This record gives sequence, C-alpha cells and structure tokens, in this order.
Amino acid sequence: MSQLIRAASKSIQVILATQSVSLIDRFSASEVVVVDRDGRESKFHRLRDAELHAWLDEYSLSELWEKNVIGGRPHR
Repeated sequence: MSQLIRAASKSIQVILATQSVSLIDRFSASEVVVVDRDGRESKFHRLRDAELHAWLDEYSLSELWEKNVIGGRPHR
C-alpha cells in the first residue's frame, strides 16, 4: 500500500490520516506530518529524520508514536 501512496503522490497531493502502527512503519519520519490538538485548534508538525535519529536507532516510528514521543496521541 505504501508504494501505491508514493506513486500517487508524484502527480497529486495525498493526505492520509491513520492510526495504523503497521502503516506508519512503511514511511520515513520526513514523510510523516503529525497532528496534535491544542484546545480547539489542530497543530501540524512534520517529523524530521535528523531530530529523531537517536530514537530511530532504537525504535520504529510506530513505537515512538505508541510512546507519545512524536505526538499525535490523545492526552490522558
């Protein structure tokens, strides 16, 4: 599926919303934009490979999402 998304993104803009841990691991950090809610506002931030380099040596993107390191998870 990730190959189809990449192929489509060469000719059109693709916006994909997911909470699938298996799907997020098919992309690099720089291909992911995380959305967090701040009150009634949505805040978007693009992940950066360089900023996550040390984390990505030990963990996958999905593990970082599950640990709430990259954001995009509900606050409890």
